[in-house]
Amino acid sequence: MKSINKQVVLARRPMGKPKNSDFKVIESKIPDIKQGEALVQNLYISLDAGFRNWMDEDSGNDVLPAMPVGEAVMGLTLSRVVRSKDSEFAEGQLLMGRLAWEEYSIAGKDDFLVPVTDDGIHPLSYHLGVLGDTGMSAYFGLVDIGKPAEHETVLISAAGGAVGSVAGQITRILGARRVVGFAGSDAKCDWLVKKLGFDAAINYSSRDLDVEINRACPDGIDIYFDNVGGRLLEPVLNQINNGSRVVFCGAVADYTRTEDSGPSNLFQLVTNCARIEGFLTHTKVDRYDEARSMLSKWLSEGRLVSFEHMYEGIECCGQAFADLFAGKNYGKTLVKALLPEA
Repeated sequence: MKSINKQVVLARRPMGKPKNSDFKVIESKIPDIKQGEALVQNLYISLDAGFRNWMDEDSGNDVLPAMPVGEAVMGLTLSRVVRSKDSEFAEGQLLMGRLAWEEYSIAGKDDFLVPVTDDGIHPLSYHLGVLGDTGMSAYFGLVDIGKPAEHETVLISAAGGAVGSVAGQITRILGARRVVGFAGSDAKCDWLVKKLGFDAAINYSSRDLDVEINRACPDGIDIYFDNVGGRLLEPVLNQINNGSRVVFCGAVADYTRTEDSGPSNLFQLVTNCARIEGFLTHTKVDRYDEARSMLSKWLSEGRLVSFEHMYEGIECCGQAFADLFAGKNYGKTLVKALLPEA
């Protein structure tokens, strides 16, 4: 095993959308593990928009603390244990956890580590995407909160991204009559319809969103699966139906905003007897097996397809993260950290 660890550290706090220059690649010695710890080799690293929120200095809360400048960037990883001084971690074991953008990490009980089994059916990378927090966020949001019925119209924001692309397909599986997605380009809108089977897609940069939403959702909106928040929520609330549900999964617009933004028409929730509900997937660990079982079944049946936007090499993490916010990804953005030795 190598003695040098390549890491991507937070070089400075991003202003608005992150840039590759906000990050720096360094090398350091792989530290020795202590009792109760394990050394893991990170195989894949997940790039998730939500982690942008914890790069700000004033972002510390009970969920995640603010990331320190000069230290490895926090992230979700799929890792293999290479050395262990804890009976709960066996050498060779696969773990999904909240570690860092680096080749090797020290893991302990506080890193939200979840054992992963290689079933030999699906690629290992799926455990950070469609079989990981990505797919389970779509699953729990729709099964627990959205609950689409066969006569209903479902609108999904950031539909071409990791969670949105899975949510659109699950919505169809659960029997919704019409599935519509927001995306940031005409090319991505076309991809949603032709590759993922959406009934229609809306470019959210369109000049008149009210008209575009009405055209794509002529019977109104019963469920809005929101990954974006911000001002995009306002035209949606203008066209929700009585009893509609807003599944609040993420707020990408808020992660990079430099000024206050958001809907001024929240009273629409009152007049339409509608509700908005947020959730965190990691609070449902006791149901991970349920979610993974269903997602795996749909994958095997061909009813669910995973799209991965894969980068290779740990040094790509900063650029991959910037590309994610620039809307260049189709589906789940990942970095393959473990590469063959040159």
